[in-house]
Amino acid sequence: MLRHEFRPGRLVAGVVFTLVGVLYAGDAGGLWETPWFVVVPVVVGGLFLAGVTGGVSRSLRRRREPAPAAPGTGSGTVG
Repeated sequence: MLRHEFRPGRLVAGVVFTLVGVLYAGDAGGLWETPWFVVVPVVVGGLFLAGVTGGVSRSLRRRREPAPAAPGTGSGTVG
């Protein structure tokens, strides 16, 4: 059983920020040279992609959820 619902937008954002961290770590370790301006489009593009992914996921999730019951039709007690 899942402990929480899956949020693909957050997954995409996490992957993008991990990629940026790897880019900077490789630059700091001397494996390659990463210009500072490369990170800006990667972060902005990744956040845009994460937003789109989250929006699509939310719209698909809303379609599959059952409609809420009308007010006053519950089986609870009053007062």
